[in-house]
Amino acid sequence: MINCIAVDDEKLVLDLLVDNIQQVPFLKLAARCKNAMEAADILHKENIDLIFLDIQMPGLNGLQFVQTLKAPPMVIFITAYKEHALEGFELNAIDYLLKPVSFERFLKACNKAQDIFALQQKAIYKEELAGYFFVYVEYKQVKITIADILYIEGMKDYIKIFLISTAKPVITKMSMRHIEDKLLPYRFVRIHKSYIVAVDKIASVKRDLVNLGAIELPLSDNFKTGLLKMISF
Repeated sequence: MINCIAVDDEKLVLDLLVDNIQQVPFLKLAARCKNAMEAADILHKENIDLIFLDIQMPGLNGLQFVQTLKAPPMVIFITAYKEHALEGFELNAIDYLLKPVSFERFLKACNKAQDIFALQQKAIYKEELAGYFFVYVEYKQVKITIADILYIEGMKDYIKIFLISTAKPVITKMSMRHIEDKLLPYRFVRIHKSYIVAVDKIASVKRDLVNLGAIELPLSDNFKTGLLKMISF
């Protein structure tokens, strides 16, 4: 499934856009937003794969909004103004749809997004099989070796990746949900809203604590059942 949001300041247009999204089986609508700031808030809280985005909106317009994002998800612009098309594609938009948009044309853009999403997921899976992935840290891409990960801590819009090889964690702007998507589930497990641990690094589990040798992390009731199932024979 592709997690998406719809952004448009006109209610009737937004209602139609939401209706179209709900008819496409591989799209999951995470939120509907009436401006860029509402969309930014959702992007900080959730892992969004695709934005259906109007351009002409009060305050920050759609083009300006995309330019503020360090690692924007896929974008499909939907607008009444054809003169912004070139600028939209310069921002690597998946497609540029002119209002009013027929469902056939809308579905064609969605299919294009699905093809790109499939390639992205395949690349992530290959990274996992290769034993590493890259994260953006202080204006550069830093290689993270998966076997070196001890645990991951979430803190609002950022995560800390704690490694065996170094005392200093790697800090990058990413949601916990996004990093979970990069990790194969049989190698890592969520034990708390703020913690993901490497299963093979767990030394013991006792009541509400997970022991990783010299480190103890809290175990939430919401994740205890999943953890116990994973480590039990």
